[in-house]
Formats: sequence, C-alpha cells, structure tokens
Amino acid sequence: MATITFQDGLLKFKSSMIERSYEGKMAEDGKSITGTWMEGDKPILLLLDRTTPDTAWAIPEVPKPMAADANPGFEVATIKPSKPGTRGKGIGFDGHKFIMRNVDMDDLISFAYGMHTKQIVGAQDWFDKDLFDIDGTPDVSGVPSMHQMELMMQKLLPDRFALKFHYEQRKLPAYIITVAGGGPKMTKTKFGPNDPQAFFFRAFGDLTVGNMTIKEFATWFQGGVMDRPVVDQTGLTDRYDFHLKWTPDDSQFAQWRSSNGPFQAPVGDNPDAPPSLWTAMQEQLGLKMESGQAMDDVIVIDHVDHPSPN
Repeated sequence: MATITFQDGLLKFKSSMIERSYEGKMAEDGKSITGTWMEGDKPILLLLDRTTPDTAWAIPEVPKPMAADANPGFEVATIKPSKPGTRGKGIGFDGHKFIMRNVDMDDLISFAYGMHTKQIVGAQDWFDKDLFDIDGTPDVSGVPSMHQMELMMQKLLPDRFALKFHYEQRKLPAYIITVAGGGPKMTKTKFGPNDPQAFFFRAFGDLTVGNMTIKEFATWFQGGVMDRPVVDQTGLTDRYDFHLKWTPDDSQFAQWRSSNGPFQAPVGDNPDAPPSLWTAMQEQLGLKMESGQAMDDVIVIDHVDHPSPN
C-alpha cells in the first residue's frame, strides 16, 4: 500500500501498483469499520470487524529474503507434464517453494537467461509445445530475488534437461525503448534492490510492474508480450512501480498461446478502450518504443533432452 491514513475515524489506504483503494468510517464503539473497496472502478462493500480474543490469530513471521550474495540452486525439484487444458502461466515463489506452472522450454530458457524466444537458435520442435509444472525447494534459506530464481533455473536446465549451449552475437530486429519528450512519468519505488519485485497481468494488456529497472522490465516484457527482443536504451537506472494498460494487437502475447490457445485481440470501436501499446507507453510511462535493429546475444542450442525422471 502506497498510502495508509486514519484521521477523525476515517481509514483510507491505496495501492500505487494496482488500481485498488479503500475508504471506511469507524463506528462510534470502535469495534467495526464500514467502507468501500474500489476494485478499479468497481465499488465493493467491505466491512472490517475488530478481533476478539476468540477470533484473533497469530500474525505469521514475514518470510526473510535470501542473502543478497547467495547463489542458490535446488535442493529438490519435481518436473511433471502440465495437466491438459490448464490455461495461463505462472512463475513465482510461494512460502518456501519455487513454482512454475504451464511453462514450455522457451519459457524456461527465456526466464533463466533473459532471452526472447527469437534469441534461441536451434530450438527443438517441442520447445513451444510440451508444457511442464515445476516445484522446487532452494538449497539456501530465505525467499530468493528474481535474479536468484534465474540462477536456480540456470542450474536446473543442465541438470534435468541436459541443456548445453553457447552464446553468439547477432544483429536482430528489436524494439528499442528510449525516454519520450517530457521525461519519465513513472513512480520511483520505495523498495530496495533486494526487496520483492512484481510483474503480473490482470488481463492481456493490463500489466503491473513493481520495483524494477527499465532494463528488467524490458527483459520480462519481451518474454511475455512482444514478438521480438526489447532493448533498453533509456539510460535510466532507477527502480520503478507502475501500471500499464493498453489494447493489444494480434502480434502480442504469442508466448501465451501454448497454454491459452489462439489469442483473440479485442475488436470493435469501443471509445473507452485503452490506447495502443505505443501510445500507452508514452502517455502513461513517458517512454517511447520503436522498431529497429540491435546487436544482441543469442543462445545456440548444442544439446537438450526432455527432463530426466524425478
């Protein structure tokens, strides 16, 4: 929550990362608050009751982050085929477990090495077809950062998929991000580089980003949305929180089709529809994204197998 205030019996709190807010009035006896939770532009009645000794619960200890200099791997990892018909994808950390849902080999390599699928040379025909669920426990205590989760995957791929590759530099079609006229419009985060980060979609074209540099955003954005690599040339080094909302076109979100089927871009002439991505980037973030050419790394696959048994 970006802001939380309580004054004259009125409680207010608001998130800067997603469109959520609350405003409620405390009862005269101090035992309840009646208010409205705003889910975007949708109001929902939300009642808060003060706990009693019978209803109170122990506040769990906040999970501690993994040491910043830790280089974790997996103590144990289970890889299974995803359940047929499951929709969506998921990558994250829950409690003490690293979890990936409905991911293909393109997703795994892209996540581990920050690559777009078009930076993977020599991919097998099953790379974008066979879907996996992965559950693993780190061999170091604490909640890993996104970078540390990438390190874990870099160790898992050669161990369980026998992945061998080498890097080459090639000139590739890409999208180049620069700062638009007027400068960036994003909010600098209050969090540190070792605090949790966020990158998630409420829907196609409705993205929340938290505690990320533009370079990190570009890496995740290319893997989840774009049809070619995205290169950061903004020169910005701060970390930001922001919300980006746009109307996708049919070139975007191809990486989700292995788990969601064909992606249907919005149609019609809805006057209230969000703008195109290119316009939204400038209006909402103060950034400009244009097509171009850039020298970039590619991964050339030398050897890979289907995952070894658990």
